[in-house]
Amino acid sequence: MATSLSRLGTANTYDLAMRNLTARQTKLADLQENLTSGKRVVRPSDDPTGAAQAERSLTRLARIATDQRALEAQKNSIASAESTLGDITSALQRFRELTVSAGNGNNTPAERRTIAVELQGLREQVLTMANRKDNNGLPLFAALGSGQVPFAGPNSPPADYSFVGLPGQAAASENAIPGTLDGESAFMLQGRRDGAYNVTLSQIPTDRTLQTGPVTVVDPTLVNGSSYSITIDAVSTVAGTTTVTYSVAEGPPVAGPTQSGLTASFPSNLPPSFTITAMPGLSMTVNGLPVAGDSITVDTSPSIFSVMDDAIRDIGTAVNANAASQAVAQALGNLDIGMERVSAVRGQAGDLLNRADRITSTQESRSIQLEADRSRAEDLDMIKGIADFQNQQTGYSAALQSYAQVQKLSLFNFIS
Repeated sequence: MATSLSRLGTANTYDLAMRNLTARQTKLADLQENLTSGKRVVRPSDDPTGAAQAERSLTRLARIATDQRALEAQKNSIASAESTLGDITSALQRFRELTVSAGNGNNTPAERRTIAVELQGLREQVLTMANRKDNNGLPLFAALGSGQVPFAGPNSPPADYSFVGLPGQAAASENAIPGTLDGESAFMLQGRRDGAYNVTLSQIPTDRTLQTGPVTVVDPTLVNGSSYSITIDAVSTVAGTTTVTYSVAEGPPVAGPTQSGLTASFPSNLPPSFTITAMPGLSMTVNGLPVAGDSITVDTSPSIFSVMDDAIRDIGTAVNANAASQAVAQALGNLDIGMERVSAVRGQAGDLLNRADRITSTQESRSIQLEADRSRAEDLDMIKGIADFQNQQTGYSAALQSYAQVQKLSLFNFIS
């Protein structure tokens, strides 16, 4: 029976031991690097799929952070606009209080002029606040327009105000809100929509009273934004009925030439009051007994600034209590209309701020989910990592000890 013999050289044993030591040392160094960085995937070659998933999560997180920075800037602008609308509302409320005080019949013309001076200062404040800009130098109420000052005026002639820009409110998106509010909707008035008209009377002597109520929109489709001049032609009483004959001239003449011979009647035994309906889509009540030659002017008030200017002019130039009462009544009605517009846009600002908070909450939830996805893809389970490191360290230590024993094996150690 033949016996097979093989010889294992010492050099080969040394090489195997060194390769084993090197491999264990490399693995131990890798585990130590994982523990130090806290990541399972330190480089893409460690786990290409995990690295790609982590990179996608990081990209989405960076996009969310960018959107959130833009949203914070937009939120700050809307918050400034909402605060400005609050300041404007306070100024308008003060304007209203002074207007009411101007209607006191005991006021002298000089006292009414003094009130008008303070009203003028409030109007200037409101216009300045309406043109206020945010921290980036952009108007808060530019609507869809450019970076120009949104409100220009008073323009002359005629003395009025214009909105420089494109009216409208930008819509919010999934991750953003508009950075400006619609100033045209907040401060500009439309005859068809709002019915803001200022009515003035010719000078009425102190021995009689003549007042008008506010202009009422009865058919918005017929309102054309024109102004009207109403002249009383004659007043007659027959069989207990008083008839007022008047003419209505439109400027500019959209509906046609001057209407003459129009009449309105009321019982003579009741307080004099009649309604003028010859203005297309509009009606107005006149209280008091007019005389031939009296005139009534109906002008549009295309902005809250126009309403304030009309009040300042009419109160400051009122020569008697009748004129002051007429000016105050018209100003209060139109101020209330303007303040409703401001309040409506302020409500829109509050809704945008609430929407920004909801977007932020949604983005935070997405960020938490994406961070969890990234962590699962590349982060190290520290308990498992420490256990693997300790096991590898124990193996490496054993390999070093065995190598030290193998290194002593030599034929010369047995030759005496």
